[in-house]
Amino acid sequence: MSVLDNAAWASLTGPHAGFAERAGQAVRYPADVSVFSAVPDEPAAGVWDDVAALAGPGAVVPAFAQAGPPPPDWELLEEMAGVQLVDAGVDAVSDPEAVRLTVADVPEMLDLVARTKPGPFLPRTVLLGTYLGIRHQGALIAMAGERLHPPGWTEISAVCTDPAYRDRGLAGRLVRAVAAGIRDRGETPFMHAVATNANAIRRYEGMGFRLRRRTVSGRVRIPEDWRAAA
Repeated sequence: MSVLDNAAWASLTGPHAGFAERAGQAVRYPADVSVFSAVPDEPAAGVWDDVAALAGPGAVVPAFAQAGPPPPDWELLEEMAGVQLVDAGVDAVSDPEAVRLTVADVPEMLDLVARTKPGPFLPRTVLLGTYLGIRHQGALIAMAGERLHPPGWTEISAVCTDPAYRDRGLAGRLVRAVAAGIRDRGETPFMHAVATNANAIRRYEGMGFRLRRRTVSGRVRIPEDWRAAA
């Protein structure tokens, strides 16, 4: 299996191991860093108890396909189709207007994410890797950065542009600039997108990303009265 088939696990047991919180076979990022959690490719019996011990009663967790069906009293909340895209010749190049974003920029980054909804971005997500932004008259108007980090790969995420500045190519410039930094480390960029976001997928493919695989992800809720099996 490729590390990209279980990218969160490969990240949390590899380059991002310093972030990992663990209970038995289950690992996750801290709640203010990322929403991702993971289990091994071939987990042993009791993996769902480990997931519940890590997340806690009432928590919402991924419906890990490799773990088999969750316990019957766990509520299935949703399923979502997605795509995974990998660099297949992206014109990766630095951008003279792109600035490195830091913890000091997080309030503006959170505000931009709240208005554009590119996906989860939390108060300490910026610590996962390099985030770049473009400013206009001092205001942050576009950004993109690094999220999951399986060995040899880095995910580009949080790609967003202020609605007043869309259709100017800012997001594409930032994706190329982040990709250039990833390539400079000898790694390969990859991305995830919701399958229904055809416009974004088409833009990324036009930049040189190619479809690697289609995904289906689900979420389940642990019962409030969960107790580990004896």
